[in-house]
Amino acid sequence: MLLPCFNNDCIEAGLDEAGRGCLAGPVVAAAVILPSDYDNPLLNDSKQLDKEARESLAKLIKEEAEAYAIGICSPEEIDEINILWASIKAMHKAVEQLKLKPEHLLVDGNKFKPYFGIPHTCMVKGDGKYQNIAAASILAKTHRDLLMEQYSIEFPQYGWEHNAGYPTIKHRKAIAEFGVTKWHRKSFRLLKEGV
Repeated sequence: MLLPCFNNDCIEAGLDEAGRGCLAGPVVAAAVILPSDYDNPLLNDSKQLDKEARESLAKLIKEEAEAYAIGICSPEEIDEINILWASIKAMHKAVEQLKLKPEHLLVDGNKFKPYFGIPHTCMVKGDGKYQNIAAASILAKTHRDLLMEQYSIEFPQYGWEHNAGYPTIKHRKAIAEFGVTKWHRKSFRLLKEGV
């Protein structure tokens, strides 16, 4: 059972990202502020849920959250500042768009750059511990998956509608055969030896 939040005496936003390990596509972050008495036992780390459960929960989160927002960093931004800082930048973009100003940020992972003086706490595997981070992980993942499905219409050979840009064998074989696209991260090792 996940805890609702880390700090229940203030307005806390859970933050998480999706797509750090991908070869293609943006990194997408979400920030979610849940009601103080919120409790949904179905919330979990998005990686532990199937697609149908994620999409159903994403709809519910959007309806029931006090505020939520999405932040995106493009492949170009990732190549320019590296994936770690792009992930943090995407989180900052998400916080910036929240209609309710948080008083504390609960961040999945172990690194974060302070955002305009708002106190933050980093939590390794936080998406499996706190509902507000789990909610953010679900929104980030479902939003990013939808983007990759849309991009796959223009570039069907890479299978992004199934692999979301992650380094599957099919994806790497397609890069070897068809080359890179505007959505590929040029700073990443796109091919392994022997592919």
